[in-house]
Amino acid sequence: MSKKLMGLLFALTVPSVSQAFCGFYVAKADASLYNQASQVIMARKDSKTVLSLMNDYQGELKDFALVIPVPQVLQKDQIHIGDPQLFKHLDNFSAPRLVEYHDADPCQMAEMDEVLNLISSPKKKSRMMKKGAKKDLGVTVEAEYTIGEYDIVILSAKESNGLETWLLESGYKIPQNASKALQPYIKQGLKFFVAKVNLKEQNKTGLKFLRPLQFAYDSEKFMLPIRLGMINAKGSQDLLLYVLTEKGRVESSNYQTLKLPSNMDIPVFVKNDFGSFYKSMFDTQVNKQNMRAVFTEYFWNMGWCDPCAAEPLNPTELKQLGVFWLGQDSYSGSRGLPVQVTRLHVRYNNDSFPEDLMFQETGDTENFQGRYVLRHAWEGSPDQCPAAQEYFKKLAVRHEQEAKTLADLTGWSVVDIRQKMNLEGGQSLQSGSKNSDKEPAKNQWWKNLW
Repeated sequence: MSKKLMGLLFALTVPSVSQAFCGFYVAKADASLYNQASQVIMARKDSKTVLSLMNDYQGELKDFALVIPVPQVLQKDQIHIGDPQLFKHLDNFSAPRLVEYHDADPCQMAEMDEVLNLISSPKKKSRMMKKGAKKDLGVTVEAEYTIGEYDIVILSAKESNGLETWLLESGYKIPQNASKALQPYIKQGLKFFVAKVNLKEQNKTGLKFLRPLQFAYDSEKFMLPIRLGMINAKGSQDLLLYVLTEKGRVESSNYQTLKLPSNMDIPVFVKNDFGSFYKSMFDTQVNKQNMRAVFTEYFWNMGWCDPCAAEPLNPTELKQLGVFWLGQDSYSGSRGLPVQVTRLHVRYNNDSFPEDLMFQETGDTENFQGRYVLRHAWEGSPDQCPAAQEYFKKLAVRHEQEAKTLADLTGWSVVDIRQKMNLEGGQSLQSGSKNSDKEPAKNQWWKNLW
């Protein structure tokens, strides 16, 4: 990822136990696992969209440049400076997680079963140019603003070479030969949101980082322009996208969307390095699809969680992220809120994703999370009771299956995994071991967001 561009996202810019959504949460795989992953939050209802961009930019602030295609000339109050803590909260809430259980004493379980059999029948468990046109380049400055630490211009252009030249002559640090990537957006009649850092205003903030940019707009197209970010990319890029909608799960409409393998028992030693496991697992799944798929890591209603890697975002936080449809009558009980969050993870390059990402909100409301289960063995002895002997026979089989599952998910050597589990020939651990440009005010729905 170039240090002259923010994130290169837009810029030139188990049976019973494992299937249950419960358990004791012990670790998560959040954005910190990826050194240079771009993060975007999109709130969408009907044709209204609020886009929030986290700037993971590193380098001289004077070299920062962000160019994003937008469907209209944005008014100043459609643009806002966001709170990075909201990204962190949403990331933590939706991150893939590790949960653990401890096996019960099989002897006590056997005694309990006997008692139950006696008393009941079995039951199932259930900086800026003057406004105007550069005629020789075909570029028009439609609007310009200073918002927080950013100087922003909204541009229109007639041809991509002229826009590239204008940006370079105006001091924006964009890649040379960017016109090829700009051309499709000009043909679509899109405007360009262009930002750079106002160093004087940045100094006033006292912050060492750039805060997120947010903007609200109307467009029938439910999409995210990622192609500009590939101009000078070195290798593949990761995108974490959190989509907030009213009703259903969001998926890509022009690329295959897959749910990551989930709800699987894996060896308990993974607890000590869940990050390495998850990165290897994601790498393996990406490679299986030749880097041509969008992966769902999480889908849930924002009113509750199980198990909770972080508390759900409250209505005030959601509104700050653009959830404009939340009213005072919105149900905020433990099991319902008219806000769903879909977390999508995309790894892409110029060849594997030749088009921008297009989306659709589906009717699917079934909860899903990237969730991996550790099951700690009972620490008793096989000779404590007949049930214990049977337990350890099944435990050996379970441990071998956990080793094979981990090898299949990650591509790790099953021999190495068995060694880490202290398994020999499939035997388990011995007992005791541990392991529009201007609209009427009534249509300006974004007015009350920020």
